[in-house]
Parts: sequence; C-alpha cells; structure tokens
Amino acid sequence: MDLTTILETPPRILIADDDFYTRDILRTYLENAGCEVVDFDNGGDARLAVLDGYEPDLALLDIQMPQLDGLTLCRWMKGEERTRLIPVIIVTAFDAEDEKLNSIEAGADDFVGKPFDATVLLTRVRSLLRLKRLHDDLESSNALLNQVLNRYITPEIAGVILADPEKHMKLGGQTRTVTILFADLRGFTRFTENQPADKVVEALNLLFTRLSEPIYENGGTLDKYLGDAVQSFWGAPLQREDDAHWALRAALGMQEAFKAVQDDPSHAILKPLGLGIGIHSGEAIVGNIGSERVMDYTVIGDTANIARRLQEMARPGDILISQSTLRQVPAARVRPLTVQALPGRLEPVAIYRLLRLRD
Repeated sequence: MDLTTILETPPRILIADDDFYTRDILRTYLENAGCEVVDFDNGGDARLAVLDGYEPDLALLDIQMPQLDGLTLCRWMKGEERTRLIPVIIVTAFDAEDEKLNSIEAGADDFVGKPFDATVLLTRVRSLLRLKRLHDDLESSNALLNQVLNRYITPEIAGVILADPEKHMKLGGQTRTVTILFADLRGFTRFTENQPADKVVEALNLLFTRLSEPIYENGGTLDKYLGDAVQSFWGAPLQREDDAHWALRAALGMQEAFKAVQDDPSHAILKPLGLGIGIHSGEAIVGNIGSERVMDYTVIGDTANIARRLQEMARPGDILISQSTLRQVPAARVRPLTVQALPGRLEPVAIYRLLRLRD
C-alpha cells in the first residue's frame, strides 16, 4: 500500500514502543509504504523529540512504556496547540474494552490491538493521514483568509468577523459612543498636477503606511482611505473607557510621522504638503453599510460629519478637537479657538487646537 500520495511530502510517522520486535515490524510496514519513520523505546524520548521541533504527521504509541506511558503522551500531544491535530493510534497488547475507552478519553484517534494485521493497520493510517491533510488544508485556507482580510480591514475587525461570521457578515448597525478621526493631506491636488501618476501612487502608499501605524498602535479601527484622506475611529468593535485619549495620542503620532517623512531628504518632493486632522466624540451608527455583495464596516451620522468639518478647518499641522472630545481627556493641553456654527448644524461647536498630552 502506497501512502506517499496522501500528503505533499512522504508522511512522517513517530513510533513509541518499548518492544523492539513491534517497532521493527511497524517500521518495515511503514517504510515499505513510503513513510519516513522515527522510533523510540520510551515515551519520554518521543516527547523530547516533539519538544525539540519534530512534528510527525501521525503517531503510533504503545500504552505501557518506560518514563512516559502512551496515554499520558497522547494527552500531552492533544493538549498542545502545535500537535493537537496530529492523529494518534494506540497500539497495545491489551484488548480490553476499558483500555479502548481509556485511549479514546486520552484523545486517541484510533486503537489497534497486538498482534495486528498489516493491511488493517495501513488502512487506518491512510484514513487518518487523509484527515490530517484535510485539517492542514483548512488551516492553510484560514491563514490565507486572515492574510487577505487583514490587507483590507483591521485585524480587530477581522477577528470579530471570524469569531461570529453569521452575525457580523449581515447588513445593519448599532448606536455606539465613538471618537472619530479624519486626517487629510493639504496641497495634494497641486502635487498630483505636477507629478507623474506613479510618483503620486508611491507618495500616497508611503504616507498612508506611516500615518496608519499610530492608529493601529493606539487601538484604533482604520475605517477607510478616502482619496488623500484617512478615516478612523475608536469605540468599535472594541470599546474602552479612554478611547478618546487614545485617539488624541494617535493624532499626535500621525503628525510626528508625517513630519518625519517630510524631513527625510529622500522624500523632498513631499515638503510642500501638510496634514490637517479633526476629531470629535459622540454617538454614531456603527456597522456594515452597503449591499449583500459589497459592504463596509464604518461609522455614519452627525458625529462623523462634525469630525470631517473639523478636519476641513484644520491648517497644515493642526489637530482640531471638539469640546465633547476634550471633556473625555483631562490630560489634553489645548488652545481654545472659537465657537463656530458648522454647515448643516444649528448648534455651534466649541473648537480647540490640541497642543500635547500630559505624561
């Protein structure tokens, strides 16, 4: 029976049995079937090999062995994240029902009594290796899914979606108290008129990479890139009491990161640009907006509109915040600017320029 076609590489089999005759027969059967075999005469050495990094595709374990018995070794393997999906077959001379039950309770995937038939044994090995291949393919697919999701949405949102896809893949939203940050490049329209398309894309990718890091570092949710602007928010899907504080920390970090890029001689063409930021806190609708085919996890409502208006009023280098945000951050040091009526709003908004945060 050829087992080499099940996995992409020859199957790696670990054998732990204190009986030399049994180990020799098992090794002969498995190597003739195309497997790579490592065997031990006790469970302790087998465990050390796995701890040292050896990762078999399947393990054949005897129950009674020196140092560490097979059931204890099986429990340990099934309890470790790295080895929990490795199939384990208990091979023993005991054929009592209670031994079979003990093997199953220890997490074993199958049970073979001695003496064993070679065809039966290899058939069971083949079956479990097929299951191992399915598990490996599933793990690879999940890893790729995470990688793709994290390219388009933040890891926090990806984690929430994958934890309960049925709930979080639906259209709809809920009212949450959030702090919303808008950041926009100043002078970028003129910059695009004077630079070739590849330089424009290169500049945007560089700036967005640098400006996004403070958002992630301070626990924010990066909502989207809007042309030459960045929208992010704090308070969803994860919520903390000091979300507004972390939003201000992110804004200060973004201005520092932007200045660092401009001060780099290799990015001299970005010197004429500036960055304006607006921040506002309040209630907003947070959830999946769009259609069943394409949706966006975002914030909408008056709070988002005010944050955008503050950003539009900000001069290059400014971080403008509202009074509702300032109330939540006692450590903020600000300069009062004005109380101003914003377009589309009846009530005026008190506006402050953020200078720094106290340590």
